[in-house]
Amino acid sequence: MAINAALTDILACPVCKGKLKYDKQGDRLICTFDKFAYRLSNNIPVLLADEATPLTSEECEQWRS
Repeated sequence: MAINAALTDILACPVCKGKLKYDKQGDRLICTFDKFAYRLSNNIPVLLADEATPLTSEECEQWRS
């Protein structure tokens, strides 16, 4: 299920306050600066730093381009 594009424009990483990118395949939001992924629960972003999943270096490089 896709998240509303207008919502991704206003969401920010709870750690660095930077812009998040939407990963359609993984259904999650990505912060490349902090190297975290935030899951969606019933199409609602779970923006809790303690529930974020660390990204691998390869995943991070993929999202920076």
